[in-house]
Amino acid sequence: MADVRPLRLLALHGYRQSERRFRQRTGSLRKALRGRAELVAIDAPHLVPSTEDEASDDPPRGWWFSRPGAFEASEAAERPAGLEESLEAVARALEERGPFDGLLGFSQGAALAAMVCALRARGDRRFPITFAILVAAFASRAPAHDHFYREPICLPSLHVVGDTDAVIAAQLSAELAQCFVEPVVVRHPGGHFVPVAAPQKQAYLDFLGRFCPGQGQAEQPGAGVV
Repeated sequence: MADVRPLRLLALHGYRQSERRFRQRTGSLRKALRGRAELVAIDAPHLVPSTEDEASDDPPRGWWFSRPGAFEASEAAERPAGLEESLEAVARALEERGPFDGLLGFSQGAALAAMVCALRARGDRRFPITFAILVAAFASRAPAHDHFYREPICLPSLHVVGDTDAVIAAQLSAELAQCFVEPVVVRHPGGHFVPVAAPQKQAYLDFLGRFCPGQGQAEQPGAGVV
């Protein structure tokens, strides 16, 4: 029997992060998924105003802004900016660096991944993904983005929620999960990070175990909380 390649996940970092920073902070996750899934991170297209302690050779980035040069997840932005460029960046990465099987997003990157899932579920061919893992995700409060959540998102999803997350409240992540059809929800006692303790590691592996590389479809996951 021929060797089966690992699943490939396009990884989308959080606000004020970058491809390099996210790669550094997910070393434990990549180790936990070794042989089962490969993470390939990309930079968000928008530069974020940096602080003095942030390296000039790796400036912070974001996927969209709720107001000029800034972002707040709980803000119902009247004029959000930059989302279309980020959707185009994801589509380009999927085409040029693929094939990919799914997405893994963190914080604002997870919010963007959820929007990509919504477009994919509606048949948008720019986003040939099968599933998503969303860590510390949320639904955009901007009225201009309401259309992403008007219909149930029929794509397999794993939602990782931190009970003590002080950046993206657990309630915001739980609310987004309810926009999906039969979401799998994993709770952990920690804050704003990608957890890789034994229970979460097993949850990732169990979820990924439902998919075959390049399959294009998945066994229907059941809803539940781990």
